[in-house]
Amino acid sequence: MRIERVAVGGDPVAAAAAVRALAPAPASVSEAVAEIVGAVRDGGDRALRELVARFDLGGASGVGGDGSLRVPVAELDAGLLPDDVRAGLEVAITNVALVADAAIGEDVAVTLPQGQRVVLREVPVRRAAIYVPSGQAPYPSVVVMGVVTARAAGVEEVVVLTAPPIDPVVRGACALCGVHEVYAMGGAHGIAAVAYGTETIERVDVVAGPGSLFAQEAKRQVSDSVGIDGFYGPSDVLVFADASADPQLIALDLLAQGEHGPGAPVVAVSGSAPLLHEVADALETLGPGRPRSDPAAFVLVHAESLLEGLRFCEAFAPEHLELVGPAVERLAPRVRSAGCVFVGAAGATAFGDYVAGSNHCLPTGGSARYASGLSPRAFRRRMSEVHIGDAGAALAAAGAPIARAEGFTMHAESMVARVGENAPS
Repeated sequence: MRIERVAVGGDPVAAAAAVRALAPAPASVSEAVAEIVGAVRDGGDRALRELVARFDLGGASGVGGDGSLRVPVAELDAGLLPDDVRAGLEVAITNVALVADAAIGEDVAVTLPQGQRVVLREVPVRRAAIYVPSGQAPYPSVVVMGVVTARAAGVEEVVVLTAPPIDPVVRGACALCGVHEVYAMGGAHGIAAVAYGTETIERVDVVAGPGSLFAQEAKRQVSDSVGIDGFYGPSDVLVFADASADPQLIALDLLAQGEHGPGAPVVAVSGSAPLLHEVADALETLGPGRPRSDPAAFVLVHAESLLEGLRFCEAFAPEHLELVGPAVERLAPRVRSAGCVFVGAAGATAFGDYVAGSNHCLPTGGSARYASGLSPRAFRRRMSEVHIGDAGAALAAAGAPIARAEGFTMHAESMVARVGENAPS
């Protein structure tokens, strides 16, 4: 177990950068992904089936007797779920849907001084894909976070893609969430297939969801042809606590976050040196025998004051931020750079991963300074609906000179022609 101790030392930005630097630099997969994406774009189904056999099935033949990658609807059965898992997923689905519904904006009409009316409409995309990673375990929670949010946004057709063999728990979650189609394919090739379409797979308008570095790089590379929600890297947590916090609970939350793998550090920051020592002791007591808890490092950061601790948090811009203890919890309204904030000793990040109602697809790697978590906005777009009416004369008088100044004489003529005798010269 790697435990690092860091002092902010009056420079929160430098300290946050030093903690981020503890994570290993990701390998570049750009060229390999470009080759895979290009093969699917140019080769369609034939290339896609070859890549599924190569990467998802370890050289075995394609899925289905006809080579189809689409999973039959009959195989998406909520009855596959153990009773307790189904009950938990139903709680998660309800809570995520309620929060997502609250995030949908209403259409707004604005009447401008010249008399024209502009309606700002928010409309859903027609078709979206949710990438559900596979690997050490099935991830039905990702199905919930992606599919429920897309459906709340009003997306007509929600597609799931995940590498075969597809676990029954994932199939059951797809049934509970009302998935339109499921495809047994993962990786960069799966992303490329839904982004560009093939002979048998209709392209989508948005691709969302976490996944491997290959999947995320593929999302980045196809973003000129399809909308994406963001680039999800290794998951992290920062627990900011005062001296009253329970070190055992902090250690549990750090260990829980460490189950996501070795890509990112998990961090506790406090002005209390004794608390940080107790957290270290708890980690060393609770950590052994937890084989899946293996982050880049457990980092304990000492801040001289609450303000210095807050500045460190802002500079680190964590995916998950826990505020624990009365003095720290009062700072919640001042937090600007975090993917999701959990306030209070009861607020374990794990609740947000499953059933709290917030979305667990969040900005990583410090991108919470400017990026948001997955919400209906990823599946909706704003468009303007313009009604000029009797405002044409006044607007042409204002707009035509600007168009002529830019050398667009036909733009000017187009505006002027609308207003007849009242047209400006």
